Amino acid sequence: MEEELLKLKGDKKIPTRILLRRTMKYVKPEWISFVIALILLIANVVLDLYLPLVVEDITNNVTGASIDLDRIIRMAIIYFVVMLVTMGTLYLESMLLQRAGQRIIYNLRIDVFTHIENMSQHQFDEMPVGSLVTRVASYTQSMSDFFTNVIVRVIKNVLYLAGVLAVMFYLSVNITLFMLISVVLVAVSSFIFSKAVSKRFRTERRALSDLNTYLNENLSGMKITQIFNQEDYKINEFKEKNDFLRKSRFNSITCFALYRPFITLVYIISVAVCFYLGFEYGMLAGAVVAYYMYLSKFFNPIQELADELNQIQKALTASERLFNLMDVMPEVRDKEDAIDIEHFNGKIEFKNVWFAYKDEDWILRDVSFVINPKETCAFIGATGAGKTTILGLIVRNYEIQKGQILIDDVDITNIKLKSLRRAIGQMLQDVFLFSGTIRENITLHDTSYPDEKILDTCKYVNADSFISKLPKGLDEEVIERGENFSQGQRQLLSFARTVLADPQILILDEATANIDTETEVLIQESLEKIKNIGTMLVVAHRLSTIQHADQIIVLQKGEIVERGNHQELLAKHGHYYKLYKLQFEER
Repeated sequence: MEEELLKLKGDKKIPTRILLRRTMKYVKPEWISFVIALILLIANVVLDLYLPLVVEDITNNVTGASIDLDRIIRMAIIYFVVMLVTMGTLYLESMLLQRAGQRIIYNLRIDVFTHIENMSQHQFDEMPVGSLVTRVASYTQSMSDFFTNVIVRVIKNVLYLAGVLAVMFYLSVNITLFMLISVVLVAVSSFIFSKAVSKRFRTERRALSDLNTYLNENLSGMKITQIFNQEDYKINEFKEKNDFLRKSRFNSITCFALYRPFITLVYIISVAVCFYLGFEYGMLAGAVVAYYMYLSKFFNPIQELADELNQIQKALTASERLFNLMDVMPEVRDKEDAIDIEHFNGKIEFKNVWFAYKDEDWILRDVSFVINPKETCAFIGATGAGKTTILGLIVRNYEIQKGQILIDDVDITNIKLKSLRRAIGQMLQDVFLFSGTIRENITLHDTSYPDEKILDTCKYVNADSFISKLPKGLDEEVIERGENFSQGQRQLLSFARTVLADPQILILDEATANIDTETEVLIQESLEKIKNIGTMLVVAHRLSTIQHADQIIVLQKGEIVERGNHQELLAKHGHYYKLYKLQFEER
């Protein structure tokens, strides 16, 4: 299953050293904070290691032949002051690391989201949305924990181990040499544990991503599930994926369940040996107590390091998947010498265009046509003929395999994507509205548009017919996907959004397919107003909506079989004539 998931997501194994080197790009701007935190961390460790020596002094005084009360009080005050300073350094160190870590993750999230925004439509078609959401949200959180918590604890525990070992040798060389046997046991078991848990965490992460992808898809399609009574089937599917995630997580937990008790057992045996050998070698009671405290400080970091291996593996797996995503280069991107065009006249030309979504399964075959500026061109044909594909190629949602697409005699691959798409307005069959207000959905958060222009645009496309009746007008709330508005109202808002941007080329892909007759009439009236403003490309199954087009192109299996205006095509008695006659007879 792990290999299957790896293949599905297109991820590759990235060596740890490369992951760390790439991560350092985000760490470098915060190096001052990390250096100061390291200094505070060292001070904290030194002070904490000094405390058992204070306890040793007090214990020896209490258990000795005579009690020096003044010395005990003085040492108690020293203990209290050292504890206060230790807590102070710990607070400052934590604040520095938390702030630095959050800034690092902020920049990482921005980079990941920006990269996703620049990816091509074809790549989005192949990448599950749930997987992308998991990477941006969950995986960056794992890396945030690494920077703000894990890394400091690892350094701190390593320093503790080194410091404690040095003091233990100072207190008793013989006992410490014996204790090194337990160190070897712990080191070997930690190595084995690290190898075992690494693979299990990678499987768990992929299982979590797969579950999130499934949830995202099925929550979006819940209406279809309920309409066709598929709840039981979907629940069983979810149970399978949830069960795989549970088993993956249980495998990780099993490693810890075996490892932690073993470390605890070694610790208990070491404590028993410490007390026995301490009194056997004639150590003072204070020295034995101090050695016991250092022994605790020695094993606690080892146990914590084992826990941190968990977090480190999560962070490494998360960074691997994040960088795998960021290594996916956008299929459609600007050339280095791409030009910016402020205004298009609107001439569109296809020259011997061949296109396939996959391999040589051609959707378009040697398609050539010319649409002159401010003309209205309609594309008709059966489902899969290539109509929508042509519209998508004009805005470079996909790259063609052969031929050329030109606007105003300039190859669109030589035009900057933002410049190209800024000049082209699109109205699609499925309107997407964001959560927010009507105003924000029309302007797409561009605050440069004054209310007067927004209202004029709404009147122009007849959207004011329902906006004016709303209690809050333009400030009326839009819920997720615009479900509180009808399909026709959403389409009018989409039309207003498109017209407000002053496009020189307008694309309508089945824009009137799913709306009521009354709304269709409103949109048709608006289209008549703007048909002379720019070039218009229309895909429509209802031939009544395209009868006045300057040019109609009939497609069949990716090839142009007829072209001309309405009257010319009727006179040919070909494909268009048959289709028109069929629709006319249906009425």
